[in-house]
Amino acid sequence: MKEAHVRVRRRRKYKVTTNSNHKLPLFDNLVKREFDVKQPNQVYAGDITYIWTQEGWLYLAVVIDLYSRKVVGWSMSSRMKAKMVCDALIMALWQRQPKEGLIHHSDRGSQYASKDFRRLLKAHGIKGSMSRKGDCWDNSVVESFFGTLKQERVHWQNYQTRYEAQQDILQYISIFYNSKRLHSYLDYMSPNNYEVQQLELKKVA
Repeated sequence: MKEAHVRVRRRRKYKVTTNSNHKLPLFDNLVKREFDVKQPNQVYAGDITYIWTQEGWLYLAVVIDLYSRKVVGWSMSSRMKAKMVCDALIMALWQRQPKEGLIHHSDRGSQYASKDFRRLLKAHGIKGSMSRKGDCWDNSVVESFFGTLKQERVHWQNYQTRYEAQQDILQYISIFYNSKRLHSYLDYMSPNNYEVQQLELKKVA
């Protein structure tokens, strides 16, 4: 295997990231698996995943614009707290400057039901939306991104530190995924190229 430059994919540890057994207020499912969005900054989807390092777990929260499948916000932390999902959304808001009426969709995790996150949504005129209990398909776009991230990058690495993992994931998202990775949903364009193309088409029209 060494001579053939073949590497083994090791079975990764499993970590539960969704705690829906709480008494915090929940949002209705406004998206209802309608992931085909025609305009930017209309519907964002967020979720949390986990990455194992030799220092322990690193948690990643992302925000994806369903229009272009672009990752528009992210945050990483050693602790799975509400601040992480708030920071990811704040990054998306700072980058995209969406108008009021935006929908943010997530699972029923306590981070997304927290007082801090609900306060953030209200402050920016964002409508909260949540998947049905235990139904990962209701947020399948983000689940698909996490699967792609792990298959194409994380599962090939053996991160020694959280910082090493953070830098690698940051590079994957900003330099490769948003800018270069082709999506069949986008007629085999990257999210960035798709947004540029659609903007140019609107100018011509």
